[in-house]
Amino acid sequence: MPLTEPYDDHLPEEGSSVAVPEAGGDSGAGAPEPEPTLPEPEPTLPESEAGLPEPEPTLPESVRQRIVALTAAVLPGLPADEVPVPLRRVAKFAPNRRARLGGSVIAAQLTADPLFRQRVTARVLADAGDLGAAVVEGTAPAAADPVEVAALAYLVRPRGWRELIDASGAAVRAEADSAVVAELVREAEQRATRAEHDRAVARVEAEKLRDELARVREELGQLREESRQLQRSLRETQTRERRANELLATERGRATRAAADSDAELRRARARLAEAEAAAGVAKASAKEARSVDDARLWLLLETIGQAAVGLRRELALDPVDKLPADFVADAFTDAPVTAQSGPATRARDTDDPARLDQLLALPRAHLVVDGYNVTKRGFGEMSLEQQRKRLITGLGGIAAQTGDEVTVVFDGAERMHGLPPTPRGVRVLFSRKGETADELIRRLVRAEPPGRPVVVVSSDREVADGVRRHGAYPLGADSLLRRLARS
Repeated sequence: MPLTEPYDDHLPEEGSSVAVPEAGGDSGAGAPEPEPTLPEPEPTLPESEAGLPEPEPTLPESVRQRIVALTAAVLPGLPADEVPVPLRRVAKFAPNRRARLGGSVIAAQLTADPLFRQRVTARVLADAGDLGAAVVEGTAPAAADPVEVAALAYLVRPRGWRELIDASGAAVRAEADSAVVAELVREAEQRATRAEHDRAVARVEAEKLRDELARVREELGQLREESRQLQRSLRETQTRERRANELLATERGRATRAAADSDAELRRARARLAEAEAAAGVAKASAKEARSVDDARLWLLLETIGQAAVGLRRELALDPVDKLPADFVADAFTDAPVTAQSGPATRARDTDDPARLDQLLALPRAHLVVDGYNVTKRGFGEMSLEQQRKRLITGLGGIAAQTGDEVTVVFDGAERMHGLPPTPRGVRVLFSRKGETADELIRRLVRAEPPGRPVVVVSSDREVADGVRRHGAYPLGADSLLRRLARS
């Protein structure tokens, strides 16, 4: 493109009231600096050596911007009378705004005013150093920036300066093309990477599909094997069905013959029944008379037994008692030696079914004896001992109220402990003495009961279960009572 380009802004005219900011700073009031506008001058074409106008070369955009930047940088350093009138206000702009706002005016002035361009060139060459000297001689160092070389060549215009500009433009375009090619290569590499990733994903998916296909084939083989087995079973079933039908037909024939025989036998039985009913009538009358005699005898026997029991109680002077055998065991002392347990406690082998416990408690005058800590530590051992005793005694009170049976719970303890809840009606709470275990106290309670009375002992200790079983008691595991309490 040529050095000049259309620019819509314009500078304020001479003598106008618009304030122009000083170069390098804002106004004294601190207000934002107004954006001045520059008029777009008409570009002029330089003349050739023959006197004919020669068109300006087409400059790359980067070269044009560099020329304007170089000119804008040296513009404040020129004497005021050497600065063209259109650029005098531009020279007062801030450095960062001079090339941006006055670029079109600077480019037009460089094209139209060769003298101004020579003045700018002298200043630029003084700053360019060896590179400026090389451009003046018409050469460009290989390591130099092609944009800088083209900008200096445009300003200096040595012999062959157009070729330098063209070579710079070609280098800039080559760099741009290289950048485009590099971008294309990068995009191609990215596409290749994505394609490789897609191929890897496709391979993984293919492996999954192959594994799935193998699994499906294996399942299909299993289904085929199952189908063959089912078909074989179906054939065997059909064979058995045919045989069963044949047997059914045979049995139907036999049943028909048996039914005929049964009808004949039924008729004969009815005849005999009629005869038996007649004989039964006679026997019934005789039996009624005999039963009356037996009832009289039985009543007389029971009356005699009752009077004998009353007479025996009177003769033995037995008064009604308010204590039971277990109460005497709780207050008794024994000199029998205390034996230690032979190893860790083990679970009893009897059933833990709560229904069995209900059946035993339904017996008349049953006595339920509970190994207290054996049950509580198995059912709710996470509680404190006081809470365990309270929960068990409360549950046993409910059982005593429901069944009306005698209930005794035994705990290990050298003396009666404090903090016990009120004892429910029908429940007796005992503690073993010092030197005695709850197991020994339970065995003494069982031995104190009269023979024939149902005594149920709840403990998961095998020694306790075996000991009370020898004395006629019914041992049950702790789980039976825990389930019974949970059900309540």
